[in-house]
Amino acid sequence: MTNNADVLTAFIMGLAGAGHCLAMCGGIASAIGVQNRLSNIVLYNFGRMLSYILLGAIVGGAVALIAPDSPHTTKLLRWLAVIFLLALGLYFTGWWPVLTKLEQAAKPVWQQIKRLAPKPQQSSTGANRVAVLFAGAVWGWLPCGLVYSALSYAAISGSATGGGLIMAAFAIGTFPAMIGAGYFSHAMRAILQAQGFRTAIGLLLIIYSLWTALTLVRPYFN
Repeated sequence: MTNNADVLTAFIMGLAGAGHCLAMCGGIASAIGVQNRLSNIVLYNFGRMLSYILLGAIVGGAVALIAPDSPHTTKLLRWLAVIFLLALGLYFTGWWPVLTKLEQAAKPVWQQIKRLAPKPQQSSTGANRVAVLFAGAVWGWLPCGLVYSALSYAAISGSATGGGLIMAAFAIGTFPAMIGAGYFSHAMRAILQAQGFRTAIGLLLIIYSLWTALTLVRPYFN
């Protein structure tokens, strides 16, 4: 059963990763020509969300199929999620960007997937809207440490539906930054992408991961 706290955590992770999302996907969205029309921006990000939901459903469903209702598996996955959250915090601060190794490992697969992305045009035709939606769906598979961390929570959900819900919450958390990417002032974009901002977010994630770890070990001392 999906934990509401996990859904909220996924949402906060998406929200906290504003600068990272702009750096990873904002430039891509601009490059394929969707940032000058609000409808295209929304469609692109909706396509991206659909891919995240699919990934969450695959991960959540696979874990539920392999180890249904196993408390030991749940505890192990909880610790894995804590480790990923800690790694994400260290990744944002730049102190130990270990998640970049996962991104690099997935690049050969990504090179093949990204070829599927169409090249949307600046028009409002139905065909172009479908192209924008599909382009967003393809770019949703971009290797990203932030996404991998969110997927660790999808794995805990216990079902394909729960995994999809957690990744939907994560995607919605990224929307303010991504939908506003074409309208943010240069100053705002600079703040969100500044290392100082990323370090502050990273510290908060590190603190939250340590607090979560404490809640996992506390029962053993009662």
